[in-house]
Amino acid sequence: MERGYSLLIDEALREDIGSGDITTEAIVPPGLMAEGSLVAKEEGVISGLFLAEEVFKRVDVSLEFSALVREGGKVKGGKKIAQVKGQARAILKGERTALNFLGRLCGISTLTAKFVEAIAGTQARILDTRKTTPGWRRLEKYAVRKGGGLNHRFGLYDMVLVKDNHIDLLGGISQAIRGSLDNPLWKGKEVEVEIRNLRELKEVLSLGVERVMLDNFSLSQIREAMEIVLKLKGRDRPRVEVSGGVNLKNVREIVQTGVDYISVGALTHSARTLDISLILRKV
Repeated sequence: MERGYSLLIDEALREDIGSGDITTEAIVPPGLMAEGSLVAKEEGVISGLFLAEEVFKRVDVSLEFSALVREGGKVKGGKKIAQVKGQARAILKGERTALNFLGRLCGISTLTAKFVEAIAGTQARILDTRKTTPGWRRLEKYAVRKGGGLNHRFGLYDMVLVKDNHIDLLGGISQAIRGSLDNPLWKGKEVEVEIRNLRELKEVLSLGVERVMLDNFSLSQIREAMEIVLKLKGRDRPRVEVSGGVNLKNVREIVQTGVDYISVGALTHSARTLDISLILRKV
C-alpha cells in the first residue's frame, strides 16, 4: 500500500467514524460475528477491491476479506464481488468508507469501458486527463486503466504539453517552442502542443513536435486537420489527440477521421459512482 493511499484511507476513516460509531456501539454486542457480501447492484467494471480490503483491515486487522472477481472484470447487476468476515462492529465501522472508495473507482472504470467499447475495432485509444479529484489522481488513473483506457501525463513533471495559455503568454506557438526543444528539462520527454485552429496546426507541423492536440475542434475541422496530417509520412507525421466536446454519441465518428487518441476529462470528473452495497448477516 503506497503511503499516499494509506494517508487517504486514514483521513477518510477519521472523517466518517470521528469519536466513534455511536449507533453500532450502542446496539451491536461486542463479539458478535458477521459476514458481509459486497454486491454490485448494477452492471459495471470492478476496480478498487484492494482499497476496500485495506479500509476494513485498518478498522480491524483480524477481519477476513476475499475478492470474488478480478480487478478490471465486468459484472452484471446483483453480482457478489467480495466478502468480509469478522467482528460485526468493525465491519459496520468500515462499511461506508470502503463502499465510497470502491464505488468511485468502479464508476470510473465503467465509464472508461463504455468509451473503449464505443471505438472497438479502431486504432485509436481513450485517454484520461489531469481533471482528477485532488489527492485521488493515482487511484482514479488506475481505475481508467482497469476500464481499458490509457493514462495521459500524471502531472506537470512527466510530459511536455504546451497549452493555450503558454502560447498566448509568449506570443505564439513558434515563440513558445522554437529554441525550447533542446531544453534539458525536456530531454527524454514527449512534446505535445495544444492547437486551436488550422493555422496553428500548419505552424506547429513545421516545428517537428511529436504530438498535437486538437482542442475543441468540430468534426468538420478534425477532418480538415487530418487531411493535412495524413499527407505526412514517417517521423514527419505527429500523433494526433482530440480533446473537448467528446461524448459516447460522437466518439466513434471522431476516431474514424484517423486520429490516434481521444482524451476525455469526463472519465474522472463526471463518472457516476457505481451502486454497490454491503449485505450483512450474523454467523
